[in-house]
Amino acid sequence: MTPESVKGARLALLISGMAAVGFGVAVLVWPTKTAVALTAVIGAYALIAGVAYVVLGIPAKDLGAGGRIGHVLLGVLYVIAGVYAFSSLQQTAVFLALFLTAMVGFMWIVEGFTALFTLARAKSKTLTILFAIVSVLAGFTLLSSLVWGAVFLWWFLGISLVVLGALNVVRAVVGPRD
Repeated sequence: MTPESVKGARLALLISGMAAVGFGVAVLVWPTKTAVALTAVIGAYALIAGVAYVVLGIPAKDLGAGGRIGHVLLGVLYVIAGVYAFSSLQQTAVFLALFLTAMVGFMWIVEGFTALFTLARAKSKTLTILFAIVSVLAGFTLLSSLVWGAVFLWWFLGISLVVLGALNVVRAVVGPRD
């Protein structure tokens, strides 16, 4: 690697690490405000994406009628979602937290059963069975109490961001100079 690319990589580690620590601290110190702010970012994205789909769909003659209608309808749905998000940011943040927790719980259950279906090809059947059991139990645990599951996942995200961000900052500071 050239000295410039090493310097650039270290700078990227430093900036991303500091951003991760900052967001992680925000999640841990102001969990509700951070969730609402993140919901606002998602709402802004929905509004921008919605307008873009409508603007792209209307004049796009090469898409055909179905493609144009699909783009415009998708755009309208995005705009509706964005407007709703901004009309009740706190309620939307709660909905998103519960929805994402349910999705993670469901995916962990499916992942556990999928591991069992591949048991015949697994090199370590014991580890595969252990993974499947832990994954299914973790999924059912999240689904059994969505509120506590959401709190756990949010705290886990905050702690992970602080720890991993700090490690990246340290890597950037003590990493190779050349």
